[in-house]
Amino acid sequence: MEKVAEHKKQGEVQELIVEKLVSVRRVTKVVKGGKNMRFSALVVVGDQNGRVGYASAKAREVPDAVKKAAEKARKSMIRVSLKEKRTIRHDMSARVGAGLVFLRTAPSGTGVIAGGPMRAIFEALGVQDIVSKSVGSGNYHNMVRATFAALKSIVPPKVIAAKLGKKLPEILERRHVNKSSEASTKTKQEPA
Repeated sequence: MEKVAEHKKQGEVQELIVEKLVSVRRVTKVVKGGKNMRFSALVVVGDQNGRVGYASAKAREVPDAVKKAAEKARKSMIRVSLKEKRTIRHDMSARVGAGLVFLRTAPSGTGVIAGGPMRAIFEALGVQDIVSKSVGSGNYHNMVRATFAALKSIVPPKVIAAKLGKKLPEILERRHVNKSSEASTKTKQEPA
C-alpha cells in the first residue's frame, strides 16, 4: 500500500512524502477481563530525494495504526548521501539481531533489486539502481532496522576528504584511477 501525502513545515512549501506500509499484524494483550485486540503497523516514509524514516505503532483499527506510525516515521527521518541521486555511494552490510543485509551499488539501468521491506525503503528513499540481499531472519522489523543501520553508515566523499586532509577532487580522482586500473587488469587476464 502506497500513499502520497503533502507534509507542510512552517514557512516552507509543501513537500511530498511517500508512505509505504510494510506490515500489519494483529496483536493481543491478555488482561484480567479477557483479551485486548489491537493492530500493529510498520510504515516507511520518504521524500524520494534522499530522506527516509520508519516507525511502528499500535491502535485498535488498522487506519489509525498506519496514521500513528507514519507520523512517528516523519519525525525520525534520516538523510542518506546518494551518488548521482540514483544509487548508494559504496557497498555495505549491517546486522541487527539475526537479520543481515548486504547493499551494493549498481550501474545505471539496473533498477531496484530488493524484496519485501527493503524495496519499500529504497523506493521511499528515491534510489533507482541498487542490488540488495537479506540473509538470516525474515522478520520485517529486523530487516528494516538492519537496512537503516547500513544506510546510516554511508560516508560521503566530503567527509572522507576532510578526515584525510585532502581536497574533494583528489579523493574522486583516486576513485576513477582505481576503477580504470581494475578494468585494464581484467582485460589483460581474459584469454583472447
